[in-house]
Amino acid sequence: MQYRNSESFNHSQPDKIGVLVTNLGTPDAPTKQALKRYLKEFLSDPRVVEAPRWLWWLILNLVILNIRPARSAHAYQTVWTERGSPLMFHTQDQVNALRQSLAAEWGESLVVEFAMRYGNPSIDSTINRMLDQGVRKLLVLPLYPQYCASTTASTFDAVSACLQKRRWMPEVRFIGQYHDQETYIQALADSIQTHWQAHGRAERLLFSYHGIPQRYLDNGDPYHCQCLKTSRLVAEKLGLDKIHYLSAFQSRFGREEWLKPYTDETLKALAGEGVKSVQVVCPGFSADCLETIEEIGVENRDYFLEAGGERYEYIPALNASAEHIQALTNVIRQNLQGWRLSDQQDRAKLAEQH
Repeated sequence: MQYRNSESFNHSQPDKIGVLVTNLGTPDAPTKQALKRYLKEFLSDPRVVEAPRWLWWLILNLVILNIRPARSAHAYQTVWTERGSPLMFHTQDQVNALRQSLAAEWGESLVVEFAMRYGNPSIDSTINRMLDQGVRKLLVLPLYPQYCASTTASTFDAVSACLQKRRWMPEVRFIGQYHDQETYIQALADSIQTHWQAHGRAERLLFSYHGIPQRYLDNGDPYHCQCLKTSRLVAEKLGLDKIHYLSAFQSRFGREEWLKPYTDETLKALAGEGVKSVQVVCPGFSADCLETIEEIGVENRDYFLEAGGERYEYIPALNASAEHIQALTNVIRQNLQGWRLSDQQDRAKLAEQH
């Protein structure tokens, strides 16, 4: 096997620590062609769709990729901005803020970059660029507060696949979840409180998380439990009784049973029970994207109002808010403990020997 070397490597190059922030991904443009390319990579991941490969290949290539790209492109066109995809620019803003937050403590010895699990910038290209800069210790932070094999473990797969091709592997630490981290819970509670101060409280607060098939939970995935714990901890911070908040799951795909209750059906049921006002927050999404802006902000709003509801509000994701950056900084700082850089004098002596 031909292993990848570091470009322009020299043994006196100072060591650095790298922080790789990752998110799910986004198409390069809101077009059918770009969506087909993105969806093919995303839906080909066996972590995302656990099905016999031969059967899923037929369904994906003969049916889904001939129908869904056009529909998805139209949806992306409704949320695309002058800065491009919301998920992309929010993630970029988060990383820029994290660089500033961590610079005072680490200076130029810490390299902070971001990559997308699917699409660009890829995990492979970003890690290679970081290692070429001298990163010898790498901390990976997937922006998924709640662990799920479809997201978190898939990110680990991509990181591992990249490093298996390298001649000199860095030390690696991987953050699996932070669903109950104190400053993350506080950031969510503060965001909701700020919204209440500006708009008042609704009768119900709905925590909506991205869904996964029920069989993933049955097979041992902790995602469902971690989502419910996040909701409970935030509700406790806010002093909410159980009757005033609910948790539900959105974005189901296909015909099999997914985690319940479903967000759309929950909103219809609430309106049918006479609830006139509801506010929705999505704690599992670190940045606003198609699923929060269009699916929650528009589609599910229509479901609630058409069923008899009168007031519906989406509380934005944490994005690059100061509270969110502080929470992520704390997560990173906790996971960097004990790491030190090699003494540059030692490296210089080693270089002389070569």
